[in-house]
Amino acid sequence: MEMFKKIMLIILILAVVAGIGFSCYGIYKNKTTEVKNPVAKITIKDMGTITLELYPDQAPNTVANFIALANRGYYKDLKMHRIIKDFAAQGGDVNGDGTGSVKLKDLKEGGDDKEYCIPGEFLANGYRNTLKHIRGTISMARLDYSSLGLNEEGYNSAGAQFYITLGDTTTLDGNYAAFGRVTDGWEVLDKLNEVELKPVAEDSTEQPSEPVNPPVIESVEIDTFGIEYSLPQTVEPFDYLNWLQSQQSVVSGGTTSGN
Repeated sequence: MEMFKKIMLIILILAVVAGIGFSCYGIYKNKTTEVKNPVAKITIKDMGTITLELYPDQAPNTVANFIALANRGYYKDLKMHRIIKDFAAQGGDVNGDGTGSVKLKDLKEGGDDKEYCIPGEFLANGYRNTLKHIRGTISMARLDYSSLGLNEEGYNSAGAQFYITLGDTTTLDGNYAAFGRVTDGWEVLDKLNEVELKPVAEDSTEQPSEPVNPPVIESVEIDTFGIEYSLPQTVEPFDYLNWLQSQQSVVSGGTTSGN
């Protein structure tokens, strides 16, 4: 009986030691295993492929949104519809002119025709995103209602359209959701920067931005290195037209009552 107790005690000690060992190994493995950031490859027809590293630590919801759309083939055959020399090349719009909206069915299986937006992950909107808009940065395009005093509505208006900076555009820092950087394919950026643009009117203060022949996105492929990314958090788009009508009603009502 005494011998049996000793054997059981030895087994118990060995089990405890083994458990501690496995636990320590798990901690060590987690500390030493490199978690790779997802990589996106954007192929532009007749130009080549741009390779980008995406940064979930800076803009996790934005990265998740881009990955989900790319994996569903949303960006295939869409145009880079807006290019400003030495500034940025923008694409990802279904209408090919910047007026289109992305829908839940574009984002996920079983989604409907309801339009959606994502929260803007940048400093002005309360998110700690420190990425700078140096040349080769991918960032989300959005609307700007600041002239109407509607900052939040503009901050949370991004959907699917993105842009890649063609020069250092740090004036955008903190106000747009940068979420990745180019690592290869810089020559494609050079080609985008040299795309012929339609001239603007002589008295216009705008820079040329409409390509004569808009470059076409052949594909966007994502490598997550085995890591699964959940679907992004979405928000309802701001209904600008309805808001505008309500403002006009207020003005009209005020004028009538004044008479």
